[in-house]
Amino acid sequence: MIETKLAKWNHTILSIVIFAAATGCSPTPKDTLPTSKLQTSNNIEQLLPTEPQGKPVVYQVFTRLFGNTNSNNQPWGTKEENGVGKFSDFTDTALQGIKQLGVTHVWYTGVPHHDVITDYTAYGISNDDPDVVKGRAGSPYAVKDYYSVNPDLADDPANRLQEFEALIARTHKNGMQVIIDIVPNHVARNYQSLAKPDGVSDFGELDDTSVEYAKDNNFYYVVGEDFQVPVFLDSYSPLGGQSHPLKDGKFNESPAKWTGNGSRKSQPHFHDWYETVKVNYGVKPDGSYDFPRLPKHYMQLGFEQHAQFWQDKTVPDSWRKFRDITHYWLDKGVDGFRYDMAEMVPVEFWSYLNSSLKMKNPHTFLLAEVYNPDLYRQYIQFGKMDYLYDKVEFYDSLKAIMQGKEKADVLHQIQAGHQDIEQHMLHFLENHDEQRIASDEFAGLVGGAQMGMPALVVSALISRSPTLLYFGQEVGEDGSEDLGFGDPSRTSIFDYGGVPAHQRWMNNGKFDGGMLSVSEKALRNFYADLMKISAFHPAMLGDYMPALVNADYVTKGDAQQTHSVVATDKVIAFIRYTEQQRLIVISHFGQHQSVDLAVTLNAQQLNKLALSQNSYQGVDLLTGDQHLLSIEDSLGLLELHLAPMQSVVIQL
Repeated sequence: MIETKLAKWNHTILSIVIFAAATGCSPTPKDTLPTSKLQTSNNIEQLLPTEPQGKPVVYQVFTRLFGNTNSNNQPWGTKEENGVGKFSDFTDTALQGIKQLGVTHVWYTGVPHHDVITDYTAYGISNDDPDVVKGRAGSPYAVKDYYSVNPDLADDPANRLQEFEALIARTHKNGMQVIIDIVPNHVARNYQSLAKPDGVSDFGELDDTSVEYAKDNNFYYVVGEDFQVPVFLDSYSPLGGQSHPLKDGKFNESPAKWTGNGSRKSQPHFHDWYETVKVNYGVKPDGSYDFPRLPKHYMQLGFEQHAQFWQDKTVPDSWRKFRDITHYWLDKGVDGFRYDMAEMVPVEFWSYLNSSLKMKNPHTFLLAEVYNPDLYRQYIQFGKMDYLYDKVEFYDSLKAIMQGKEKADVLHQIQAGHQDIEQHMLHFLENHDEQRIASDEFAGLVGGAQMGMPALVVSALISRSPTLLYFGQEVGEDGSEDLGFGDPSRTSIFDYGGVPAHQRWMNNGKFDGGMLSVSEKALRNFYADLMKISAFHPAMLGDYMPALVNADYVTKGDAQQTHSVVATDKVIAFIRYTEQQRLIVISHFGQHQSVDLAVTLNAQQLNKLALSQNSYQGVDLLTGDQHLLSIEDSLGLLELHLAPMQSVVIQL
């Protein structure tokens, strides 16, 4: 009887989902990943609906790097030396390649015109000073002109806006939506819009610079003091020490403005965001607010009521400026925005802005970078954000699990704490701020891109939250290039360069993966199949149930054979289910040992999942392998053997 054989187990919880992406039985170097079990099913589409079920998949591309085929990668190289990608590189073929990953939204990072160390004076654009620009290609988060786009990205800089509008249209034609960055907390020190509509003033243009603060000033001022360039570290020199006409250790700003991260010094520190200035949202220097506060009950009200609240209110000038900017881009066809460092801006502003955007287009996609878990519900319910980064709790814990520093089941605790907001918490394994999984600094010494496989299974399938993929992640890009300002282990967002593994998928503009290694192709196939489950499977919009995994158990049969296997702190299992669908998902993060394990279901779980037969046949959605769930005396038993870093996604 199963009941007696399971007596030693504590089977209080369980999860059911099936996903199987197997790797080899022992760790191997990241350039020789085993491929036999990486191969995924060729007919997964036959098991899934033909239309997305409503769970977004966001693909972040660093627009300047995506289409660049130049592999020179000279530190501090110019765009002529290292090359630069263009809007036009996103061909229909390239976009279809992105869509193969289940993508619903493309986040084009680095589109608004930011500071760059390239001479575009022939197009009426002023040169930018390398003393207050990070890297040669510049930070995408030091925006110089919100009504235009980065001239680097255009084949003809004079027509750069029209070329971006054409990219928006191509993206829509290929069945995906467009997201761009808005950086509300700060702008470039030399902000100047050449493309602003008639009647629009620049940030700071009408400020009273004789006072530190005024409600309708766009910036804060260090009255009576001129800005001074920070003292650079001994290991750093702008442009890597190369000469430039404006590189003289000076930048003309009088009086000095507060720096983007809030430094009130006329000479910020090198580690401050010295290339930017902080925008004033009506928060006085003493921290008090110079704008109306939302009543607490507005946390339960919709965007329509929020929009009505602000109709008769007087708000700071900066609020109106960003409202006009975002409405301008919606009119251009942009479908949504990723908000940088949203928690550094008061939540009332987000209520004001986002309710106005939702009134204009209720389907506007709003994603915010918020790192303080105590603020999550405020920015969702007061600020009317659709999605927030789930970094500090979920991603950070998942990274620790991948590195062997944390137990896998801690994710159940995090998921339980997010049940009221889990559909708003965007999951990711990489983005432009985080280390590449395949980098030696992250996991390259213990498994490389292979370590991302069980993590992706969990990240993409554990909840109704959307998933973010960063370009090159799906082919194991390691971000190891030293291009200048950016640090190796993260693909640089400050420099010109090429992205080697991604370039092998690009295959000189064919976008067919023709130059990928066998293991890189298999990894991308794995990503494509898994993300199709995330985007298309109906259970992804259903409920979640944590599962208890037993990895030291007595097998069925008269032999009573005992298996001693690895500890369960490297295994996590959960169930995603609706009335019609049941998926059992199990991921094994162990790097060195295979594991025999069992997942058990108690009577309450079986009843909730409407499982009453003696047995159910399950199929792994990625490999097609069969698995049997046996039920006897109101107890369910699923037995598995998993290789190192293998996962299964089992559909009953």
